[in-house]
Amino acid sequence: MARSAGHTQPEKKSPLIPAKAETQSFRGDRVAGIGEASNSKDRSPKALGPRFRGDEREEEKPVALILKTARGAILHALNPAARGLGLSRGQTQADALAMIPNLDCRPADPEADARALEALAVWAERWSPSVSLDPSGGGLEGLFLDVTGAAHLFGGEAALIAQIERRLAGAGARARAAIAPTPGAAWALARWGTTGRIAGEDVRALLAPLAVEALRIDAATLRQARRFGLKTIGDLYPMPRAGLARRFRDADGAGLVRRLDQALGLTAEALIPVRAPAKYRGWEAYAEPLTDTAGIEARLPGLAEALSRSLERDGQGARILTLTAFRVDGRAGEVSVRMGRASRESSVWMRLFRETGIDRIDPGFGIDALMLSAEVAEPLSAHQVEMGQEAAALQAEGLAALIDRLSARLGEDAVRVASPAGSWLPERAERWRPALAKAPPPPEGPLDHGRARPLMLLDPPEPVEAIAELPDGAPARFTWRRVTRRVSRADGPERLSPEWWRPAGGRAARTRDYYRIEDDQGLRYWLFREGLYGPEYTGAPDERAPSWWMHGMFP
Repeated sequence: MARSAGHTQPEKKSPLIPAKAETQSFRGDRVAGIGEASNSKDRSPKALGPRFRGDEREEEKPVALILKTARGAILHALNPAARGLGLSRGQTQADALAMIPNLDCRPADPEADARALEALAVWAERWSPSVSLDPSGGGLEGLFLDVTGAAHLFGGEAALIAQIERRLAGAGARARAAIAPTPGAAWALARWGTTGRIAGEDVRALLAPLAVEALRIDAATLRQARRFGLKTIGDLYPMPRAGLARRFRDADGAGLVRRLDQALGLTAEALIPVRAPAKYRGWEAYAEPLTDTAGIEARLPGLAEALSRSLERDGQGARILTLTAFRVDGRAGEVSVRMGRASRESSVWMRLFRETGIDRIDPGFGIDALMLSAEVAEPLSAHQVEMGQEAAALQAEGLAALIDRLSARLGEDAVRVASPAGSWLPERAERWRPALAKAPPPPEGPLDHGRARPLMLLDPPEPVEAIAELPDGAPARFTWRRVTRRVSRADGPERLSPEWWRPAGGRAARTRDYYRIEDDQGLRYWLFREGLYGPEYTGAPDERAPSWWMHGMFP
């Protein structure tokens, strides 16, 4: 059973704070929900309680955000002053202006709201490694936090709720939090509960007095429930389940029954984190905020050592590391490093972070917490090196370290390696990819052509004038780059059929005959003739004659 924390949608700001230093993984059966309080009868500032009445920071002027829809402009969001004057979400702008002529109307930006909520979710990772978005509409958007095993780090569940609400209020976000065994119960308590916002394993009694809309049902289901006289969740308990399932359905099936079962823990509900939770992470909170890059760099080794010990205990190594800085103004900055081979050496991590640039993190008004997480971890064990291969092993390790440092300094796309591709044509038989990216699966079909290929290829092949015996004899002499070379030895041809489905530049695809050539100076070349005498060229005036090309050199 998941333990969830619910919370209401805040304003477009996002805070960030972890607590004491810890490196561990989390699994859930407590969920914290964060969201805006709701009341079906009265949504005035007075009904929402003292924390929602508006203080000296809030303007007393009524303000509404307007959203254009198919039926015209409607009120998308209201400040407390506008709600206190009787306006409501979904009301048309014309009706609202008729009621309050001095209403300050501004355009809404739902996409910016969604981005702000995602930023808040990243900030909330200071309390939980698994934070999911609550997509509820109607101004009830919020977050779900899996706080299983984490509450004791903040002094208990009551202290955790108090800290969440206090930090959100300090960042300008009006919100309430609740903790319950299920996401549905946490959602209901955060938005509709007045007392007892920490639920035990039995949530039936705590949910019973709440309004039936606390089950996250749609408007049509709510209207029908009220028509049947079902006002509270407790009214549903004695009702026959078959009758409820038959009369109250939404697009997903038995909506009312499903939501009730989810809230009571009888039906599982999946939560998708905004970012996949890292199994290994280390984080610290600071009484005095860090104000510059030097402060971050001074405390990063401690985090790295703690994370390294946790990985070593489980025989793991990190491939991707992310350093997240939680700022006091409710924002988060981060920088990541990627390694070609798994590692748990903190000194190597520190060097890579310096190469990438810790100064990319803007401390703003101060950073009060840091988190170092292993985004990708894999088993890391010692490898036995064959006798006499020590130098080769050291060289491979040195090359991997060099690639890591160059990628960190220049960017991952700047350091590339070749991977085999499924094509018989040499210039298409490989693809360049970032050296630290995951290698693609090997292409289907044979990769071993049975013949030697030159290490150096010309891209594109360069034209050659050659004298050769027709129809398919090897060159006896050729001129390349204005230098004539006499052939002493030749091997071939190796015939490669054309990829007719990919004509180049409107030209018809033609067969290639490749020859390995050695001149009288001992230099070796890889030439090919494009086109065949007879099948692909008959000598007609409008036909393109076969031509010779230099494609590469052998060492």
